[in-house]
Amino acid sequence: MLCEEFEAELRAHLADRPFALEHAEVDSRPEWRIRYGRSIPVLLDAAGSLICETRFDADAVDRHL
Repeated sequence: MLCEEFEAELRAHLADRPFALEHAEVDSRPEWRIRYGRSIPVLLDAAGSLICETRFDADAVDRHL
């Protein structure tokens, strides 16, 4: 349930800011499976840049905003 916990922390952290969240299955793309297969969940920006992985990182999200 790491993905659900990660999303809950993200939503709580950004509760006062609008944002769009798109779920994607890492196994749906071979390159994602190779790159992130052992680092699930991951949070990417719209351009595909990594923000944080495995655990929610509020500081990384804030730096990215």
